[in-house]
Amino acid sequence: MVTAARLARLEADADAAAESARQTGGAAAEAFGRHVRELYAATDRAERAEATITEVGAILTEAMRELSAAQQELLLKDIEIRRLREELRRGPVEGETLTVLLHHGEPHTIYASRADAYADTATHGAPADQVWQSCGERPAAAFTWRCEAFIYNAAPNGFRRLHMPAEKTLGEAA
Repeated sequence: MVTAARLARLEADADAAAESARQTGGAAAEAFGRHVRELYAATDRAERAEATITEVGAILTEAMRELSAAQQELLLKDIEIRRLREELRRGPVEGETLTVLLHHGEPHTIYASRADAYADTATHGAPADQVWQSCGERPAAAFTWRCEAFIYNAAPNGFRRLHMPAEKTLGEAA
């Protein structure tokens, strides 16, 4: 049976349900809006993090390349240090030569080989293709650059000039 009171109650229940649905729909729309804004913010943070990761990756790659080059350089220096220590431990060998590069007669640098001395003079302005000649009896100061070879002689315990100047007589001895 349908009575006017029952219809009024059903109508009131329907209005209350519609109002509740409107409120729930508004709350759902508001919650959806918040979630969309949070999603955009999270996406933005993720994109910035991804860009930062890419930048950090590039920096790390370059740092690793530089580290590898430095390690290679250290390895080569370590090998050279070991070689020099062994050479120092061994000491000079009979007949071993050194070359002293003289600049206007004054010692400039000592080299293990004449070729190294010649290469160094090129860095100081001497022509790379310069023909080096024997200096004869002229004084070392007469030359801009001059190479003198010294040979190790164990008897006097030291290096001596490879080419000694000819002895000059100073006159008659009394």
